[in-house]
Amino acid sequence: MVLAASAVALLGTVAGTLDALRERGGPAHEARPRITSTPIVPPPPVEPPPSPSPRRSAPPDETAAPDPTTTPSATASRTPRPSAPTGSAPARPATRAPATRKAPASTGLYRHPESQVLDWVRANPGDPRVAAIRSRIAERPAAVWFADYTPTNITVRVRAVTSGGSDSGRVPVLVPYTIPDRDCGGASQGGAPDTAAYDDWIDRFAAGLGDDEVIVVLEPDAVALADCLSDDARERRYRSLARAGRVLKEANPRARVYFDAGHSGWHAPETIAARLREAGAGSADSSDGIFTNVSNFHRTADENAFARAVLDALDGAPGLGAVVDTSRNGNGAPTDGAWCDPAGRALGRPPTLNTGEPRVDAYLWVKLPGESDGCRGRPGTFTPAYAYELATGG
Repeated sequence: MVLAASAVALLGTVAGTLDALRERGGPAHEARPRITSTPIVPPPPVEPPPSPSPRRSAPPDETAAPDPTTTPSATASRTPRPSAPTGSAPARPATRAPATRKAPASTGLYRHPESQVLDWVRANPGDPRVAAIRSRIAERPAAVWFADYTPTNITVRVRAVTSGGSDSGRVPVLVPYTIPDRDCGGASQGGAPDTAAYDDWIDRFAAGLGDDEVIVVLEPDAVALADCLSDDARERRYRSLARAGRVLKEANPRARVYFDAGHSGWHAPETIAARLREAGAGSADSSDGIFTNVSNFHRTADENAFARAVLDALDGAPGLGAVVDTSRNGNGAPTDGAWCDPAGRALGRPPTLNTGEPRVDAYLWVKLPGESDGCRGRPGTFTPAYAYELATGG
């Protein structure tokens, strides 16, 4: 069974980050991003790779273990400094991305101090599962999702996260997820009403990136799950994604932008590379490479090999790399193709910018471990029983 890469805009976020703020008594313009994700929706069948390589066994360190390079420092838990929202998208600087990428100066990833798992840990100090969930999930850096279409406050919300990363000297991971026709009408349907609205939203998103290092995981499933679109709609999407990459890198030349390549159990490398080329992922003006395995379970070794095959087929600018979501792939993908909170899964390798693998820039936790796909709990909600199962290796 072929699985989608993520379908990640939770129902909670689709209901709106603003609603979450109001529930907590905060003003509508408060810069408090909601960290969350959604169910994985299987796409229509696609052609398998022509010559699938045999699966390799996971190396001994596939499951998560303490990693001193990614444990947040005390300053990483500081509340981001607020900024006033902008009424319109600021003008972008004319600086263009360099032809080749420079190695990152920072060695650590940023952990945003607010998330559902942290809320649960703080509210349940006597729960016997707290120690494992805190040390193995809550204290790990993870991506921050922006899945609701809110043009009026997106700049200040992005700036809150990027300024927190700057203050701590660490690299935040941001996920814009509002592409029109998101998830092809599936469980995570939504996004901007049209391409023009999305382009404006991206301008405003980019205005909050600051000038320090940041990683942008651009629109999960937007390329791999484009089969459902008409030819014209697909062309518009790819054109808009290429523009988004340029806008993000013009706004902050130190931003590293990665495009959706699905995962090793989905499209053949040549197939997804052709799509990525149309979406601008091969150009240094738009892209730093690709991402794989978002919200999925395929083993790190398989994803590394797949990512390099896609990059070879893409034949893009020198130095393009890949990032891999290792949040739940410690035991690999279920053999029966189960995708919704499947049993027997485990945390994967800890998030890091030092993978030791050629052309693999980072292992990231893009999907938030413990947030339900929709079977152990409501989609996108933190489920302590599932989190504990992941934290203890299934």
